[in-house]
Amino acid sequence: MSQLVTGDAVVLGLQPARLPTRAMAVALDLALVIGVYLLLSVVLLSTVLPLGSATAQAVQVALLLLVLVGAPIAVETLSRGRSLGKLAFGLRVVRNDGGPIRFRHALVRGAIGFVEILFTAGSVAMIASLVSAEGRRLGDVFAGTLVVRERVPRTKSAPLPPPPPAVAAQFARLDLSRVPDPLWLAVRQYLARMGHLDREVAWSMGVRLADDVVARVGAPAPPGIHPAAYLGAVAAERQRREAERTFGAPGGAPPSGAALPGAPPPQAPRIPDVPPEPEPDLERPEPERPGPEPEPPGRATGFIPPA
Repeated sequence: MSQLVTGDAVVLGLQPARLPTRAMAVALDLALVIGVYLLLSVVLLSTVLPLGSATAQAVQVALLLLVLVGAPIAVETLSRGRSLGKLAFGLRVVRNDGGPIRFRHALVRGAIGFVEILFTAGSVAMIASLVSAEGRRLGDVFAGTLVVRERVPRTKSAPLPPPPPAVAAQFARLDLSRVPDPLWLAVRQYLARMGHLDREVAWSMGVRLADDVVARVGAPAPPGIHPAAYLGAVAAERQRREAERTFGAPGGAPPSGAALPGAPPPQAPRIPDVPPEPEPDLERPEPERPGPEPEPPGRATGFIPPA
């Protein structure tokens, strides 16, 4: 399969977030984080203040690092790049290749963001975002991440026409056993997100995926068919075969003999009354039955005797 970038749970073809939207998301996150920090500071300092000023300062520093640095890192790691502010404004942090971020990306972003946003009141982050063509601040540059927009207006696309019956018959004869599962996953993601993509991007991705599927099934695609229609027909054929293997009938019908929903339960067949057999007389010996007659020596049996 060719190197097609498909991030896990990341919509392909998203646009980089603009600076005003990112600034409002950061402001909302900072308001929440600073509010939690002040609340915890009042509670903890009132508890540890009788232990001495040194203990109170140590608790305050630990709380500062835990809330202002550790909390954003944990939230971005667990939510795969979506803090509360980004979630409110439809933003998300992804890697440069479009995949979801991990702990190391969130750690670099949080550590550098503590300096460029809190210590400099956001001036360094604003200048870096204005200079960058993709609006990335220093934390994004060092972490290899990008903040993108998830709420993109969906373009209305006409539904793909179903393939002709003659072409559908060709799909029924394809050997789909050599198509790997990652390629099926990429096909399903492409078909589900095709409406979000630009026409040229959707066409190029469809051609690449269709070429990968054609190389696996060993049969050329029907001439004049759209790549997305070809992928949809192949995926539908695979789903139909899985339904047949599961239910034992075409189209997902239940197997023969299975009770339909809402139907009365089948009644057991009535067994006719059979008189009981007489008990054998143990005192009277049974007459000997004649054994099978010996076969004539010249008769063939159909089996080859051992040498």
